[in-house]
Amino acid sequence: MSLPPEKASELKQIIHNHLLKMDIHGKIREVLAETVRDDQGPARRSLSEADFLRALQRRGIIDDMMKDLHFTQEAGTEAETGSPTKPATHFVDKDITHLKKTNIDPSRRCLYLQVLGGKAFLEHLQEPEPLPGQVCSTFTLYLHFRNQRFRSKPVPCACEPDLKEGFLLEIHRDGIGESGKMADATSMLSVCDPVHFVLIKTDTSSETMLVSSYFLDWRTVLSSPSCKTCFAVELMGVGSESKVPAGVLTVSLELYPPLPEILSADIISTQQSLERQRTAEKERLFLVYAKQWWREFLEIRPSHQTKLVKIFAQDENGVNRPVCSYVRVLRAGRLLESPRQAARFVSLLAHEKAPVVGGGGKQEQWCTLMAFLCRGKGDCEDHATLLCSLLLGFGLDAYVCVGTKAKGVPHAWVLTRGTDGSITFWESLTAHRYLHRPIDPDAPPLAPQPKPSYPYRTVGCVFNHQTFLANCQPSDAVELCVFDFQNQSRWKAMSEEALKSVCAPGSTTSLPPLPPLCSSSLDPPAASNQLELEMRYLVSEHRKDLDLATVWDDHLSYLLSSALSAYELERCTGVSCGNEEFQDAVRRAVPDGHTFKGFPIHFLHRNARRAFATCLRSPFCEEIVCCRGDHVRLAVRVRVFVYPENACAVWIMFACKYRSVL
Repeated sequence: MSLPPEKASELKQIIHNHLLKMDIHGKIREVLAETVRDDQGPARRSLSEADFLRALQRRGIIDDMMKDLHFTQEAGTEAETGSPTKPATHFVDKDITHLKKTNIDPSRRCLYLQVLGGKAFLEHLQEPEPLPGQVCSTFTLYLHFRNQRFRSKPVPCACEPDLKEGFLLEIHRDGIGESGKMADATSMLSVCDPVHFVLIKTDTSSETMLVSSYFLDWRTVLSSPSCKTCFAVELMGVGSESKVPAGVLTVSLELYPPLPEILSADIISTQQSLERQRTAEKERLFLVYAKQWWREFLEIRPSHQTKLVKIFAQDENGVNRPVCSYVRVLRAGRLLESPRQAARFVSLLAHEKAPVVGGGGKQEQWCTLMAFLCRGKGDCEDHATLLCSLLLGFGLDAYVCVGTKAKGVPHAWVLTRGTDGSITFWESLTAHRYLHRPIDPDAPPLAPQPKPSYPYRTVGCVFNHQTFLANCQPSDAVELCVFDFQNQSRWKAMSEEALKSVCAPGSTTSLPPLPPLCSSSLDPPAASNQLELEMRYLVSEHRKDLDLATVWDDHLSYLLSSALSAYELERCTGVSCGNEEFQDAVRRAVPDGHTFKGFPIHFLHRNARRAFATCLRSPFCEEIVCCRGDHVRLAVRVRVFVYPENACAVWIMFACKYRSVL
């Protein structure tokens, strides 16, 4: 029976995933070592492949592997049943998004963008060819164009990576532009939104790294014969390497349906030149205004020179942009239900400072939202600007604060003002909320003063998408600060008109477009089950090394679910509930004279080995995993809670019960 190439590659991936799940390499090594030991007698002979296969069969490894594979019979084709076809087995990589065929509307103009391969990724010049089944670093290309987002399949990192994908982009979509009629050449010429490419490298331990962020002006296709063109795109590095080429992609563009009459190349270059001039003039005028505003701010008080007043910030490409342009009103549709859930989502994106080569302090790098979401991690400024954007989308009066934490460490967090004048701080890295009550420095010495619970020490400025305010109070200490933004003696505001000229959506062509959030492609029950099976295996193996038997109590494992659900609910809402039912259920499940111990822990990743190694560093967890005693029963429960952008909160709880022997 011959299989089409795509089915054959899918079957190989399924078998590879299944073998990894069973830790087949470890088992083969054990059997090989044992077989070689047995053959070390006086009449030893060379070990043949047949001998080794017999040893695997004797140990039951081949039978175990085959019985776990469940093949399902397809009931009919997708066209017949009207539903997507089922995968061949249950062991399909859940992170793969299955593409659906779509009919192209001939009355709508589309851009077919193909990536035909990469070359000159010199950092990977010495990288060996990956062996079949070997885990290796991968490149993934992400695209954003006018509210549409796409992702390529991951390919092994190489000097010439096999990045070959096609993406169908709609020129007018979701009410952007005149979607009711066919876009003509003139209307498309005025569409200055670029195609944003973000290239991410994922290493063997699932750590992501931003390789390049590139904005492609696609309008050259409007002057190409038959509305088709092909060219090389040089991707530059990021941060301190933004002037160093990272690699080259070959890109093909095709307009469908083709234009009856193409534009001349001069018209396109003139339009691009006019847009650049208009943007440069607006940015020049804003810079002149910002310098004048800064001089006035310094004249108020000499100590203002040392305050953290951040007007501009560099993005991943080394471009200086006003900080207000990093915040936009972002609505998450049905993906997030409340401001607190939005805060929880942002806190699940990992915190990592921009990488810097050598010493010399913190590398200054704020990320565009697309790069931050694709990478899945960023610095505190990236988290704060995203949370502020989401809170603005939920209708709150939100601002990003720039200041310091303990020991003078620069930090950014979010502030919201209630209609009653109350001030709430939101820590974007943890989703914690703090109510701010200023201390009155003129109060009598014995008068009761509020005790601050927040970790912030000073605040230099606050801003959102249309406001920038610098703190001109005598002290920039947060505990003394009054957040009365209308009071010009406390806060010096920038002109809203000046900010709008360079920060409002569509005001300049240099502003990166705002991407929508994407729903998660993870299946929570399947991801939870997979991780729980891996944790059980690791616990059993660890206990085997200590010559301890492992007996699992499935009922006790199931009871732990309600505790993990309550923990996540508390992180999301700040309200604790469901603990009484969990305690009652455990009391009923643990007989008299027995002891129960439990240890919950929270992770932002789904790597079982990394998580287990972290757990064992806790003496409480090690005590449970290595529990000795009479009638010991172990339990482990994993819950994966998914959020947009494949962010996930992973809760693991280890537990044991045993008979107390005095």
